[in-house]
Amino acid sequence: MTSPLIVFDLDGTLLDTHADLIVSLNHTIAALKLPPVSYDDVTHLVGSGAQVMIERACKLHGYVLASEELPALLQRFITHYSEAMPGATQPYPGLISALTMLKSKGYKLAVCTNKMESLARTLLERLDLTHYFEAITGGDTFAVRKPHAEHLIGTVERAGGDIAHTVMIGDSVNDILVARNAGVPSIAVPFGYSDVGIETLGPTRIIYHYDELTPELVDGLLAA
Repeated sequence: MTSPLIVFDLDGTLLDTHADLIVSLNHTIAALKLPPVSYDDVTHLVGSGAQVMIERACKLHGYVLASEELPALLQRFITHYSEAMPGATQPYPGLISALTMLKSKGYKLAVCTNKMESLARTLLERLDLTHYFEAITGGDTFAVRKPHAEHLIGTVERAGGDIAHTVMIGDSVNDILVARNAGVPSIAVPFGYSDVGIETLGPTRIIYHYDELTPELVDGLLAA
């Protein structure tokens, strides 16, 4: 019998990373003499990886970013963010208990994020969380990234799972769309970084705390 697989987004789903992302992003755009962004800007910036976050921050300030400027800025961000990990980043309430319980009951777990794979792995390692996951894939792991179905499908394959026995959990439009594109049920969390109400994205279910992430919920979604 194939074990059910639960695939998680990272930023805004597994981990509250906003404080560290803002600090490193502001460090990055300071090289362009741009003013800092704030927490209120996070939902418009996060979700598609560091490069897009930098591009969006520049656009937010009306700065026309030349393509040749981007590599150095991206490296500036990666260096600053990597050196500071894990910083203020913390798992969301109830997460560790939920992961431990699900693993003990035979569920497989994986991470599918648009964050660079190396950054995702380093962050999870420094928080001592990698042992929970059968696979960790990032926005640069494959030729495509969320919301493209193949990002999720490739993650499932690496985790030794079956797409027909998979549930996707996330906090943003990319997570809900990748689940829909891959034909799997989605669970949304409202405490992440979506710039619209998560209920407007049409997830299969919404949970408000990780206490609600139970085998009964997962099995019910898969049975439906």
